[in-house]
Amino acid sequence: MSQRANYYEEELDDADDLADVGLNLTIGNYGQGGLYEDGMPRIDEATLLAMQQHVAQQVAFAQIPDVVKRFIIQFNNAIVNNNLQEITACYENGWNKLTEQFYPKIEWPEAEIIAPLVNDNPVFLILYRELYYRHIYSRLSPNVDDRFHSYENSCELFNYLLNSDGPVQLTLPDQWLWDIIDEFIYQFQSFSLWRSKAKAKTEDELMMLATEAESTGGSQLWSCYSVLNVLYSLVQKSRINECLAGVKEGKTEAEIQQIAGEYGSKPLYRMLGYFSLIGLLRVHVLLGDFTLALKVMDNIELNQKAFFTRVTACHVATYYYVGFSYMALRRYNDAIRTFVSILNFIGRMRQYHTRSYQYDQIHKTAERMYALFAICNCLSPSKLDEQILSNAKERYADQIAKMSLPFTATTPPNSTTPAVENAPEEKPAPATGALAAYSELFLFACPKFITANAPPYNDTEALAAYIADVPEEPAVRHLSLFLDDIRARAEVPTLRSYLKLYTSLDASKLAGFLERDEEELVQLMMVMKTASRSVTRMNNEGTLLDGQVITTTDLDFVINENMVHVVESTINRKYGGWFVRNTEHAQRVYDALKASPLPITKTTAAGGVEGEPKPTVQEKETKPRAANAPWGASTRKVEFAA
Repeated sequence: MSQRANYYEEELDDADDLADVGLNLTIGNYGQGGLYEDGMPRIDEATLLAMQQHVAQQVAFAQIPDVVKRFIIQFNNAIVNNNLQEITACYENGWNKLTEQFYPKIEWPEAEIIAPLVNDNPVFLILYRELYYRHIYSRLSPNVDDRFHSYENSCELFNYLLNSDGPVQLTLPDQWLWDIIDEFIYQFQSFSLWRSKAKAKTEDELMMLATEAESTGGSQLWSCYSVLNVLYSLVQKSRINECLAGVKEGKTEAEIQQIAGEYGSKPLYRMLGYFSLIGLLRVHVLLGDFTLALKVMDNIELNQKAFFTRVTACHVATYYYVGFSYMALRRYNDAIRTFVSILNFIGRMRQYHTRSYQYDQIHKTAERMYALFAICNCLSPSKLDEQILSNAKERYADQIAKMSLPFTATTPPNSTTPAVENAPEEKPAPATGALAAYSELFLFACPKFITANAPPYNDTEALAAYIADVPEEPAVRHLSLFLDDIRARAEVPTLRSYLKLYTSLDASKLAGFLERDEEELVQLMMVMKTASRSVTRMNNEGTLLDGQVITTTDLDFVINENMVHVVESTINRKYGGWFVRNTEHAQRVYDALKASPLPITKTTAAGGVEGEPKPTVQEKETKPRAANAPWGASTRKVEFAA
């Protein structure tokens, strides 16, 4: 006990000594009195976030394969040195090959991650982001951030091209230049379709769209004005319309260079301006202005010598949108001629297209044009190309059969239809089948139309009213206009079948055949007269909108007082061409037979041919031998039917 007591006394003495020492000076005041916050300020959140982002970039950079790093360095050097051949190889081969190998279902590394490899070259990083977002749109599903940032990168790219001090020293292949314009319009179209679906938006997406609309006084992100402004600026900067007009007038190359000016004389700006005209054609079609779409093509000729034939995807897209514009304007003959021209080209170049990375896109566009060709051919039958017609029937035989059936447009109100005994109850009427076939092919083959105006995301009440009563889809609206024209001419084939039986006919008698009064008959005959007239380009002269009014059928009529006089023009068959085609076919068959190997016949032990009766001894003696008989055949006489 004494020892323990002595121990406690020593502890108390030590405690008295510590009482005289300032503990705050010895161990500090951690967490008390705010010395930590004041003396050693903590790292702010922005710096901490930057540090974390830097670490994440280093980790992502380490995960990039070495072959991809070498490719990016090579790609950047080619762009810096304006080596067109190497740029083309990297763009068309290297990028697609590495995408299939490393990034088929994931994103490429972000531009900030690969920036150290290219010494933060701003031009290359802009072009790299263009490829980066294009890969996301084509292979993945873009989110709202991707849609916003792709627009910002597009603005940065076009500002660099249009607002620099003089033409930029940049060389890119024609294929890439077309892809830049094409992808710019595609992303605009994709964003417009996504933005118009207000019901499917999340709260975060609604907030971002509302914030963007409020900050800009209206939705300026991917707006029609900004897209058209870029395209028209490129056209104006390159003076491409003036250059094309000079080429039509036959001016020399020196005069064309003088007209082009400082920017238009550069291949980069000249091709961007030219492709912007094709882009304007596409944008105006998407907006539903088909006349203006053809108007912007005034200085471009649709032939095999045009600039757009250098890029196959541009070639196909040009003919598709021109043909659809003709169809929307009810110029079916011009539409058929346009579709036949490009479909024949695709058929001849099929082997080349299978080796192109754009084969899938070209193939899909060709299938859509076959559907449009089938529609136009049913509305205005033409024998312009039997092969294209045969291909269309192979693809859409059921729809073509339905569209060729006669049908009535509408059932008159308060009319009674006699009942038919034992008639199938669920059998659709011919009108339903025909219009359904037209609708099916039209919706499959038409462009994805867009609405110019965005929903009012910055106004809560207006947005609620918009969601409650969503406007009609643009494609459905264009389909309804197209079907109105189909319904208007629904009874034209029936009227035409009656008129073909007569040279003159009393109007009241014809009205009795059709079970209509004379006033309705006159209206129907005027519809037939209008349907048999069409504006058509003659010998590809003038602009795409120019043309002459021609008769598209072989039947015409006039009304004199109460009599209908019918005139039918018959076209004599050109037998010369028929004989030439069949003679060539016979010659090909003969050459094929002549080039085929000889048949091998099996001989029996007696020396005869297997399957034939053996000759008697008398026949062997009287039958002459065939010396040097041609084709190795016997000398028996063969008679051919005349």
